[in-house]
Amino acid sequence: MKSPVQKLSDLGKDLFLWFDDRLHVKKIWDSTAGHHVPQSAGSWFYVFGSATLLCFMMQLVTGIMLALVYVPSADEAYATLEYLTYHQQLGWFLRAVHYWGSNFMVGIMLLHMTQVYLFGAYKYPREITWISGLVLLVLTLGLAFTGQVMRFDEDAYWGLGIGAAIMGRVPFIGQQLVDFMLGGQIIASETLSRFFALHVFVLPGSVIAIVSLHLRMVLTKGINEYPVPGMVVRRQTYDKEYAAIIKKEGVPFFPKAIDKDIIAAAFVIGGIVTCACVFGPKGPSGPPDPLQINASPRPDFWFLWIFSIAALMPEQIETVALLAGPAVIGLILVALPFFNGTGEKSWRRRPVAVIIVLLTWIGLGMLTYLGATSPWSPVMNAWSAQSTPDAQILHRSPLQLQGAVVLQYKQCRNCHAIDGLGGERGPDLSDVGMRLTRPQLTRQVVQGGGNMPAYGQNLSPAEVEALVDYMASLVPAGVPPARDYTLPQKTKN
Repeated sequence: MKSPVQKLSDLGKDLFLWFDDRLHVKKIWDSTAGHHVPQSAGSWFYVFGSATLLCFMMQLVTGIMLALVYVPSADEAYATLEYLTYHQQLGWFLRAVHYWGSNFMVGIMLLHMTQVYLFGAYKYPREITWISGLVLLVLTLGLAFTGQVMRFDEDAYWGLGIGAAIMGRVPFIGQQLVDFMLGGQIIASETLSRFFALHVFVLPGSVIAIVSLHLRMVLTKGINEYPVPGMVVRRQTYDKEYAAIIKKEGVPFFPKAIDKDIIAAAFVIGGIVTCACVFGPKGPSGPPDPLQINASPRPDFWFLWIFSIAALMPEQIETVALLAGPAVIGLILVALPFFNGTGEKSWRRRPVAVIIVLLTWIGLGMLTYLGATSPWSPVMNAWSAQSTPDAQILHRSPLQLQGAVVLQYKQCRNCHAIDGLGGERGPDLSDVGMRLTRPQLTRQVVQGGGNMPAYGQNLSPAEVEALVDYMASLVPAGVPPARDYTLPQKTKN
């Protein structure tokens, strides 16, 4: 007679067989999680794809929870975020997890694409896998950008304005594209509704569809084997060689090759939660007020390099670079597996690929740093929030003190720092008195030059005199003031 445990076990087996007969659960499992992969694919270099997918799943869950409270209206969106951040229990944490999950997703995906390129995983027969990955990268960046718009603070408002300005440069149909993007002539509720639909429905649905295609290609064409120097890809023989690798050393992805993915997933979740707890959510930085001209908006971290390029490129090539540049780069990446789809895979024997990756990451890093510091942008509140250092006003004459007042309240400090306090658009004035003579200072103030506008119409002669007298006194201790050596110098008898 069977025990209750045996009866329960038999019932479980019968239920599984009943479902399996109708849903083919075992067959689906064997062809997905149980499919065989090269043993060499169980490497730490191969965890970025699954980690990106994990981040996307976290974004879906946290995004649904945020959507229960968020109101996509120009009148209420900002208030919604303030409520979530300061009043809703753990609302700040939910927002922080969603924000940092987005950052991790973009960063890990960039690492994944770098690894795929260096390991030659875009080569035959994985062309569609590579192209679908490129589409997923674009969609991920689109999710990150539209997520910034959802904050609908001053960063989002002015970022949309810049995006609309770029869109308006498209020949012939630029204005129509701007109207479609904004839902009208101005940034308003229609704009936010459109970006909400993109962020919540269109882009996530597209990601799910392309991920399905991407995984389908991974299952049918296999995971790229770890590239070994000297093993080249030949269209005529690669499929047989890969089948031989699977037959010789292939292991089921679950449970034999998933261990590192699970550990990486734990680190990713831990990293997102830690950043959320330590740094909190991003913004909102300030209400989206078009009358607030003192705003100093910056895009989110992964778009700072674009911000730098737009700020630093020569004006005469802006339109061509902003419109044609991304299209040309995209075409090159899409065409890559077709003109470089065979040959060596190992990065050790592809020095050009390594140099391209290094230059790309170094360039992006430098541009991102410049975007974060943005020395070309004035500090709009420096004149009111940062007082002149005491050392720069002590022992000054009444005229020089009046010049210090002019320097402060004419907002010169927004672009010029003193002892490192203030804007960096122009040079620090702490030692300007030893670099420029009084006539040179007067000419620079009145006529301008370089990035500095002329202030001859904005200052009275008395203000110019006081300002120049004060700046001429800004000389380090023990250093003589600047002199015009083209003039004869007095000599001691």
